[in-house]
Amino acid sequence: MDVVAEVVRSGLVESRHRGVAVGVDADGEVTWSLGDPSTVVFPRSANKPFQALGMLRLGLPLDGADLALASASHSAEPFHVDGVRSILVRAGLDESALQTPPSYPLDGHEHAEVLRRGGTRDPLFMDCSGKHAAMLLTCVTNGWSTHDYLDPEHPLQVGITETFTELVGGPPDAVGTDGCGAPLLATPLSHLARGIGALRRGAPGSAEARLVSAMTEHPQWVSGTRRDDLALVRDVPGALVKSGAESVLVVGLPDGRAFALKIEDGAERPLFVVMRRILELHGVGAPGLVRPPVVLGGGQPVGEVRPAF
Repeated sequence: MDVVAEVVRSGLVESRHRGVAVGVDADGEVTWSLGDPSTVVFPRSANKPFQALGMLRLGLPLDGADLALASASHSAEPFHVDGVRSILVRAGLDESALQTPPSYPLDGHEHAEVLRRGGTRDPLFMDCSGKHAAMLLTCVTNGWSTHDYLDPEHPLQVGITETFTELVGGPPDAVGTDGCGAPLLATPLSHLARGIGALRRGAPGSAEARLVSAMTEHPQWVSGTRRDDLALVRDVPGALVKSGAESVLVVGLPDGRAFALKIEDGAERPLFVVMRRILELHGVGAPGLVRPPVVLGGGQPVGEVRPAF
């Protein structure tokens, strides 16, 4: 993979991050790449829009903020936790039905607040609990079992895999287990971008358009109020933005173009600065869109994380 970002401290390049990135046009054809766009990746939570669309096609009765939460890697802010509980109530289930592993909130502020209250890890706090609650509601809506909803052979997961296969243009290259326990579908990075573009271009009135509206109109429900994901959506109105663990990021634009990025070492610090540079190179956003993270020394800025292309 190519060097995509450098960490500069006091004028010296201290570290480098390698990665691969790809852009596709409104027809899903590769128009730009950095590194090999055929690199197969686990998209991690960048797959969540496909999972949410699959659930919609299976009858998931959610819209608006609740649907955005179904596609979220949320920060476990109070409104996120209340939203997960609300989806479970709609399913007639309690929190014990969730099969997310117990976790502290992804957001540092909320993590600290839980500790101040004397709280502990909880499945509700896990950033995928909105998706899991929606999976349970989809199962209840269809009369399917809920105890095994994460089994790859469960009708829910079969339906999600069918949607994934349709959008990315082929079956998964590998099937693994995500951090939340759900099936994890691998695909070449170019196919991931193609799928996000196809989702973003959904026809008016379609399930795709329903999901895009939820995610773009309620972006704080997809991530949180203090997240880079939200900042990027606000900088690029109408963009469909979804990040994933191990440093994966996808962006679908209103004009049908889409971009996907994977940082090789899984580090998150260069992820958004690299994507912002990609967008800048493609004429997206105002000049100065790239805002490099600051490197501190003695509590003062002494450098930055900057794109290397």
